[in-house]
Amino acid sequence: MKNFRFRLTLIIMLLIGLSVLSSGLALGQVFKDLHIQSQEENMVREINLLHSTFDFKDTSLGKDEVVAYYTQQAELLERLTDSRTTFILRDGTVIGDSEYAADQMDNHLNREEIQTANNHDSPYGRSIRTSDTLSQKMLYVALPVTSPDHHFDGYIRLSLSLDSVDEGLARGWYLMGLTLLALFILAAIVCYRVARGLTQPIEHITKVANQISNLDYDARVKFARNDEIGQLGNAINGMADSLQAQLKLIRDNEDLVQSVMTNMAGGILMIDANQNIAVLNRESHRMLGLHPDRVTGKPYHELKRHYELTKIVEASILQRSKVHDEVRIYSPDEIIVRIDGVPMYENDGSYRGMLFLLQDITAIRRLENMRSEFVANVSHELKTPVAAVKGFAETLLSGGVRDEETTRSFLQIIYDEGDRLNRLISDILDLSKIESKRATLDCSPVHLMPFFEMITGTLGNVAEKKQIRLILDVPEELFIEADEDKLKQIFLNLVSNGINYTLDGGRVKITAQISKDEENVIFQVSDTGIGIPKSDLPRVFERFYRVDKGRSRNSGGTGLGLSIVKHLVELHHGQLAVESELGAGTTFTVTLPMLQDSVEESEED
Repeated sequence: MKNFRFRLTLIIMLLIGLSVLSSGLALGQVFKDLHIQSQEENMVREINLLHSTFDFKDTSLGKDEVVAYYTQQAELLERLTDSRTTFILRDGTVIGDSEYAADQMDNHLNREEIQTANNHDSPYGRSIRTSDTLSQKMLYVALPVTSPDHHFDGYIRLSLSLDSVDEGLARGWYLMGLTLLALFILAAIVCYRVARGLTQPIEHITKVANQISNLDYDARVKFARNDEIGQLGNAINGMADSLQAQLKLIRDNEDLVQSVMTNMAGGILMIDANQNIAVLNRESHRMLGLHPDRVTGKPYHELKRHYELTKIVEASILQRSKVHDEVRIYSPDEIIVRIDGVPMYENDGSYRGMLFLLQDITAIRRLENMRSEFVANVSHELKTPVAAVKGFAETLLSGGVRDEETTRSFLQIIYDEGDRLNRLISDILDLSKIESKRATLDCSPVHLMPFFEMITGTLGNVAEKKQIRLILDVPEELFIEADEDKLKQIFLNLVSNGINYTLDGGRVKITAQISKDEENVIFQVSDTGIGIPKSDLPRVFERFYRVDKGRSRNSGGTGLGLSIVKHLVELHHGQLAVESELGAGTTFTVTLPMLQDSVEESEED
């Protein structure tokens, strides 16, 4: 523990030293940069002052006279500003310097401070470098200057030795070193006392922890502190009591596992190594009709009321192998159950029993059957017009028909069957798109009176051939928000059905009115046709379902119209209903919301 105390003291001292040293380096650099920046600003102000007050001599006079004058003025200015002063013409020629003979100095046009002074992005030029003439590290500041009388056009440059800055930094480093040494001595004393205060209670806590690990749960930490060490002591004191808390936690975890098992969507059935039912969750109870409290702990033969399931369980237990199978269970309704079983083994390889997962796949199989029936219906419906087209085409190709009228009749049949085939494929594609949720609404306000006039105009010729009256009872100023193309598809199907199943001389009536809550529009398409038997009413919206198959095919129906109508109405968040009396007619009622946005917002809320 003493070695730990020494190491702790040394680490703290090193951390303090590094912190002070890094702070000193940073502060030194900041001090240097600020000092140089301050000098630059002073020098710029001095040059601007010279520009305003200096008596510039005409540089076009004799060279010796000009050099002598500006050299004299540079020396005078150096005594006043304590900065080396240089006068430089625009072409870089030095005509006066306070430290060196101007006629012996190089051209200064390529000096960094002169180059940056000509840069419009900087108000003045500056550089730091070692002077070729003075062999000192200097700060140079140059500013373009043109006298008011244009006697001087060039640069005034001031330079200052940076030795003073370095001397200031050296004094700062000296003071920092003394401060660091004092901090180290003070830190050594403080760290030793801190380390001693930390290690003594830790030694006591270690002793108590060893006693508790040797099952001496009466051992306790004797001191009380409010810091982290005190918290550690409290934790050690609570260790013995925590054993009971751990036992409670284990029980809570068991309850959590039981809750998960109870609320699982699939059924769990576990048979232990003694072939007894160890676990039976709520979903298994629902599927098998067995209460867990009555069968848990009993042999798996309690499942004997489900013969096929019992046989599968028995075979997997005897073989201790995985099983994947489906069985039909009656409890009392028939359901199809997918059973997956796996043997359970411990890490040491000992057998624990069998675990079975039961999944109710009745709905899945029902959907698969519906899909198969749909494919079969589509194949049958496609086969009929294709066979007709092929048969009549073969007859025409064989040359067996010589009569032009018969030939035209055959071609008309081929055309009609092709048109029917095209409608069937189009309806199948529409229905597939709607049922796959790929159909979206492009809603806009629809003026219903012109809309239904367009519907009756489209179907007017068909109705006129059968002398069927199309009656409109729609308020003139009634509007609804909907997808106009899909709305047109809904009512073209309903009105067309009404015409097809109404005898000659009958009528088809379209009405629209606002509901009592003024949030929906109620449409009714009623006819005086042959009607629908009550036994067929629940199925009229199924795909390919026809009440009168002969009339449907003769009228060119595909058997998908009402199914498409049902899905389009639901897409508009509406409702569809049908009422019919055999021999008296049929009425389809469509209820649609006036505003689609309000419906969608309410659903999102």
